[in-house]
Parts: sequence; C-alpha cells; structure tokens
Amino acid sequence: MNLVLAKNETGRALSDSFAIARDRLPGAGKVAEARSAAFEAYERTGLPHRRIEDWKYTDLRALMREVLPLADAPDAAALKRAAAAVKLQAIKGARALVLVDGVFVPKLSEVGGLEKGLTIRTLRDVLETGDATLQAQLFSPDNDNPMVALNSAMITDGVVIEIANGVVLKQPLQIIHVASTPAAAAMSTRSLLRLGRDAGATLVESYVAADGAKTYQAHDSLVVAIGDNSRLDHVRLVEDSRDAFNISSAVVTLGAYAHFNTFSMTSGAAVSRYQATITFAGEHSGVETNGVNLLDGRQHADRTLFMDHAVPHCASREVFRAVVDDRGHSVFQGRIIVRPDAQKTDAKMMTRALLLSDEAEANNKPELEIFADDVTCGHGATTGALDESLLFYMRARGLPEKEAQALLIQAFVGEAIGCVVNDDLRELAIAATQRWLEARR
Repeated sequence: MNLVLAKNETGRALSDSFAIARDRLPGAGKVAEARSAAFEAYERTGLPHRRIEDWKYTDLRALMREVLPLADAPDAAALKRAAAAVKLQAIKGARALVLVDGVFVPKLSEVGGLEKGLTIRTLRDVLETGDATLQAQLFSPDNDNPMVALNSAMITDGVVIEIANGVVLKQPLQIIHVASTPAAAAMSTRSLLRLGRDAGATLVESYVAADGAKTYQAHDSLVVAIGDNSRLDHVRLVEDSRDAFNISSAVVTLGAYAHFNTFSMTSGAAVSRYQATITFAGEHSGVETNGVNLLDGRQHADRTLFMDHAVPHCASREVFRAVVDDRGHSVFQGRIIVRPDAQKTDAKMMTRALLLSDEAEANNKPELEIFADDVTCGHGATTGALDESLLFYMRARGLPEKEAQALLIQAFVGEAIGCVVNDDLRELAIAATQRWLEARR
C-alpha cells in the first residue's frame, strides 16, 4: 500500500524556503541531485516525533514546531557583532575558523601560514569546484535520520580540513559557530576533517551567540575520517543563546590502530541534540567519549550516541554526566553494537544524572546489542540527588549551601572533564562549568 503524507502549513513553507534557497546553495549537478534527494527524505518524515524510537524523548514537533528559513549572509553590522563574540571565545594558541550565520568568514579566521601538510578550504569551494571524492564524503551521512537529511539539503558552508600522512599538528584548530542574526532564522553548516596515516590533531567546536542574536536554529554536522595509527582529540562546547535550538550530528570512522578522544559539554540553547555515529573500520582502535549536560530553567538537551564495533580487537569507553536544575530535561541514549566478526571487543558505558530540583528530569537509555561471543561489555545508569550528608558536613564547617553544592557538582562532572588531554582545553571546560554554577546562584 502506498502511503502519502499530507503537508501541513509548516511543510509547505519549508518546501517554499528550499525552492527559494536553491539559487544560493553551493554546488550543481550531482550535488544538487543529492540535495534534492535529501530534502525528499526529510519531507517523508518531517520533524521527528516521539513515535520514532530514537526521538521518543526529544519530540521536535512539540519542542521546535517548525524549521526556520535560512539566515541572510552577514552584513557589516553582523560581522562587527560576531567579531566581538569571537574575541571572547577564541582560544589562545588555537587556529580560529569562523562561521557566521552559516557563512565562512576569512577576515575573522586564521587561514594564513598553515603548517606543512595541512589544507583548509571552505565547503562552498569544495562543492562548487567538483571534487568528487570529497563531495561523496560530505554527503555520506545517512538520510534515514530526518534532521541529517535536512542538513544535507540546506548546507550553505563549512570547513574542509585535510591533514597529510605523518603530520601531527602542533596548533589546535577551533571552528567557531557564531549566530549574529537578530531575526528568527536557521543556519545549516557541515564540516569535514580527514586525517591521513600516522597523523594527529586537536579540534575544538564552539557554538556561541553574538549580542542581539536570539531565536535562531543551528543545524550542523561534522564528518570525520581518522586514518591508520592516527589520533584526534575533540572538544565541543555548546553555549548558544538560551532561546536557541542546536541540532547537530557527527559521523566518525576510525582506521586501524587509531584513537579518538572526544568531550562534549552543553550549557546553552533552549533545545539541543547531539547525535554521533562512531564506526570502527580498522582493528586495534580505541574511542573515549565523554559528555556533560548542565541544564536549568526549561532547557532540554539530548545526547544520542551509536558506537558500531564492526571489527575485532577494539575498545570504547563512554562516560556521561548530567546536572539538571529547575525544570530542565536531560536525555542520554547510548547504543553499542558488536558485529559478529568483532571478537575481543572491550566496550563499556556509564551515565549518571544529578537532579537538583523535584521537577528536573533525566532519561538515560543505555543499550547493548552483542552478536559476538568473545567480548567484554557492560553498561550502567544512575539518577539521584546531592548527598545530604555531604552537604551537611560541608555546611557544618562554614560553607554556604550554594558553595557546598558547587563543590559537589564540580566533583560530579570532574570524571568526564578529566578525559580532556590538553591542559588548556580542560581548563576551558572547567571555566564553562564555573560560569554555569555562578549563573544559578
């Protein structure tokens, strides 16, 4: 039986926006065909809702309701506001690569004096110049996920980074996503990072709002290929405007003897979801993925992770912490699949949530699917409140209640933050935690 979905007003408006935006979206030929196919895939489902299992705790039809039209290219005033935001967020010693309202801005970025073996291009250039190999990688994410499909259809720009064999970058790379538009609009970006064999790099992603940016939507995705015997350290900080939406995804593939260490912290945005798929394509590789949600008010943050052990002798560790105050809602969905050929897999996952009010909510859903018989796998999940006896002990020694709570919260999230290898980046995550703690006093 053929099923035809009726379009509501939002669906028609988005179709009109896609048709209008086609002239400004980079790429023709196969790229345009890929965009159209992706948009058709999105239209078949529309905004995901609770009847879709992977989205049962993050119903975008209820939370986001509609997809906003693409933001206009930033003008001089927008770039001035963005420059001020970049100045506050840029990490000392890192190479800043700045996207403002979905457009790469060379004037705010550091694109000169590249280390030998490092190539940086804009996604727009790659899509318009016809590099078939890179284009195929850029459109590799699965269109079965409606928000990934929407991102594929609407991407305007991004950063394409290639690191040659044997090159270990000394300088971290920082992609800064800045929203500057005062109008309600969406930004759709995608970046690609490819590490050759025996290579290494540190990548930081920062999501921030310039002064005056409010109800916007950030739709972003990152595609990563880590070559044999290479290492990537990745830090992701979401500090968007408190009434913004951030829906992001990552697709990571590891070669043999590769290592991926990633840390993600969400303290901004009204509604956010970070969905990552990590695939082991080569043996003897390892992944450490850690995350923290710091939520209050009515914030909703979702971290959904799919770890695909497809080959033998690989290891993965997942540590996630959520601190939820007021009427905030944290979601963690972690799925580990061990394929039949993935013998000697070592995979563990632990998620803990700390609820600071009676109305705070946390949904933790760890999953294991094991189709091999010689593996070491495990998972766990806990939810609770601050230890009253510890609070009493600290208050009895003269600490005010908020300060005592802050110390316990810092200790609670410390295990996840401690995985960040770079000292400066670890301090960055600690500073973001302290800002959140100070704001709730």
